[in-house]
Amino acid sequence: MDRASLIGIILVLIGVLAGQVLEGGRLSSLFQPAAFVIVVVSTIGAVLMQSRLPVFWRGVKLLRFVALMPEDQSRKNVQDAMIWSAVARREGFLSLERYIASAKDPFVEKGLKLVIDGIDPDRLKEILDVDISFYEMEQRQAIKIWDAAGGYSPTIGILGAVLGLIHVMENLTDPGKLGSGIAVAFVATIYGVGLANLLFLPIANKLKDIVGREVVRREMLADIFYSIAQGDSLRIVEERVANHRK
Repeated sequence: MDRASLIGIILVLIGVLAGQVLEGGRLSSLFQPAAFVIVVVSTIGAVLMQSRLPVFWRGVKLLRFVALMPEDQSRKNVQDAMIWSAVARREGFLSLERYIASAKDPFVEKGLKLVIDGIDPDRLKEILDVDISFYEMEQRQAIKIWDAAGGYSPTIGILGAVLGLIHVMENLTDPGKLGSGIAVAFVATIYGVGLANLLFLPIANKLKDIVGREVVRREMLADIFYSIAQGDSLRIVEERVANHRK
C-alpha cells in the first residue's frame, strides 16, 4: 500500500477520534446510521445523476490506485528506448518485432507496431497524441466523480442536519426522542464536511497526480517513437527523454 495514503488515513482517524475524546465526548456518538445513510447514499445518487454509469464505475475502479500506487515504468521505458533505437538503426524497423511480445503496456505495443509498419513519423506522432488525449480525457472524466462527491456531500450533510431538526421539532413533547434527532442533525453535518475534505477531495487530487504522471510518460514515449521512426541517433533520443524529465 502507498505509505502516504496509509499514513494519511491513520492521521485522519486519529485526528477526528482523538479530538472527540479530548473534548470529553463519546466515540459512539459519532456513529449514527441514519446520518450515514442520508449523506453517503444521497451523495452517490447525486454523482450518478451527473455521470454515465460506465464513467462512474471507471472512477470507482481508479480508487485502487490510491492504496496501490501503479509502478513507475518511466525508467524502464527509457532503457528499452535506447535498445529499440540502436536495434532499429542497425537492423531496420522490422527487427523491433521481437520486442512486441514482451511489451505488457498496450501503448508501447502500439508505438512499436506503428514504427515497424513504417508509418510517416509525423503521422505516427499524431496517432499517438490522439491516443494520449483520449486516455487523459477518459481518466479525468472518471476522476470527476470524486470531485463531484466532494462538492455534494457538505450540502447533503446540511440537508441531513435539517432533517434531524425536523425530527426534533416533531417530538418536542417527547423528550426521549429529542437526543437522537439532535445527534443525527449534527453528525450528518460532520459526515458531509468530513467525507468531502478528508476523503473525496484528497482522493480526487491524488488520482489527478497519478494520471498526470502517466500522461507525461506516454508523451515521452510518443516522442521516442517519433525519433526512432525518423532514424535519429541515440543522442537525439536521449535529448528528447531529458526534455520530459525537466
